[in-house]
Amino acid sequence: MRGAIAAGHPLTAEAGAQVLAEGGSAVDACIAAAFASWVTESMLTGPGAGGFFLVHDAERGVTRLADFFTCVPGLGAGRRADARMDEITVEFEPDSWQKFSVGGASCAVPGAAKGLQEVHGRFGRLPWRELAQPAIELARAGVEITPAQGYMHKILDSTLRRSAAGRAVYELDGRCYATGDRLKLPDLALTLEALASEGAGALYGGELGRRVIAQVQEEGGEFTPEDFERYRVIWRRPVRASYRGCEFVSNAPPSSGGILVAYGLRLLDRLGEGGEPGSVGALVRMIEVMREQTRARAGSFSADLRRGGLAGRLLSDSALDEAAARVLAGEPGRSERGARGTTHISVVDAAGNAASLTCSLGSSSGVIVPGTGIHLNNILGEDDLVSGSERPGERLTSMMAPSIVLAAGRPRLVLGSAGSVRLRGAITQTVVNVLGHGLVVEEAVTRPRVHLDEPLVQCEGGDDVDTEKLDRLESLGYELARWRGRNLFFGGVSAVELCSDGSLAAAGDPRRGGHGMVVA
Repeated sequence: MRGAIAAGHPLTAEAGAQVLAEGGSAVDACIAAAFASWVTESMLTGPGAGGFFLVHDAERGVTRLADFFTCVPGLGAGRRADARMDEITVEFEPDSWQKFSVGGASCAVPGAAKGLQEVHGRFGRLPWRELAQPAIELARAGVEITPAQGYMHKILDSTLRRSAAGRAVYELDGRCYATGDRLKLPDLALTLEALASEGAGALYGGELGRRVIAQVQEEGGEFTPEDFERYRVIWRRPVRASYRGCEFVSNAPPSSGGILVAYGLRLLDRLGEGGEPGSVGALVRMIEVMREQTRARAGSFSADLRRGGLAGRLLSDSALDEAAARVLAGEPGRSERGARGTTHISVVDAAGNAASLTCSLGSSSGVIVPGTGIHLNNILGEDDLVSGSERPGERLTSMMAPSIVLAAGRPRLVLGSAGSVRLRGAITQTVVNVLGHGLVVEEAVTRPRVHLDEPLVQCEGGDDVDTEKLDRLESLGYELARWRGRNLFFGGVSAVELCSDGSLAAAGDPRRGGHGMVVA
């Protein structure tokens, strides 16, 4: 086998699979798929996004994390102004909704293009220009809207079509795009061509960047030329934690997702999974570990993410002993908020290299730069990520957690998820399903999930959900919100597994219309 890939859209996975078939590495395939995702999932990711790229280099035996998440704008502009953002409501179901802040003031400085180029420079093999070509072709030919994408367009419609530039891209005959329609992105094709020929410099210091800055300023944002000229990719040491004899490796502080997943897995390693998958005992154990993950964010957690040493303290034996006692006691937790608008790609190649990439526009800002197809993020509008004390040029925190599980130094599982505060639960449950319960990756990804949303336990529905077990869970005192079926609210995992017999398997999350492919 040449490798395997899982992504948030079938055409994204196919772009990466094509590169694997042509002899490209896991990193090459991941970059080609990332470019393709800018087209297939343009409301979730793109050159206006930020993200993280976790790479395992099999030959050198090293695992490195590239942080190209968003930065606070306003370098060289003096004191930041309190610009007004617009509030948008997104309904997942009639009784489940969230509010988001959008507009120019919500836009943070993106890093996606620069991050992909720097990772390619260190780990890529095939030419940069070739990796962008599948995405350019997709943008010109158009992409048919899948049911999952149709749902996305529907719930994000008030953001996507909030401006004339947005309507020029995301409006068809006076309505939003729906399942079966074909979305063409010719302006984004031109942007991709510029990045393919000129590199990220076309955006960071080039004409594309000047157009982005002008548009954001026109819509009340604070972008400056200096923001783009001084933007840098940061290489970090990933977080590591043991679980079931394997090593979980993920995103590091100042982002919180990786360390919280590691914390949850270490607790489960001590306490056990609580029973068979889907049993009442397993549900209770997962809910209480989720409560502990949320509780860990209290107090000085946000400040500690930037001070250093948090992983050592949180994952220490004494801290885990105290946390395990709280889990067993079922102590009450605290609530948290978060947005969604993220996509993930996981790849493994025949040489044992692995790539795990998560990128996000937040819930997207609705700011689209005319003539470029560039949609900007709304990360400054995410209350859960921004304290208000951040300085221009400062890297923002994130929930994103691209992850790799190593067994005897080799990739055993490569995964990540969309879903903001829900993504850490999606990743935790998937890792536990594969390593703790022994499920194959497809079943591990598709099984119904829970999410603790204090004081509610959000429970996915579907034909395979045992309602009697949920009734028993409720009888234990848990307050449940029962969903009618699977929903992207619970994240969108993309995962690749190296099985015990040496074969590969891949699974994209059906909640996001994801897809997995093994390349022979």
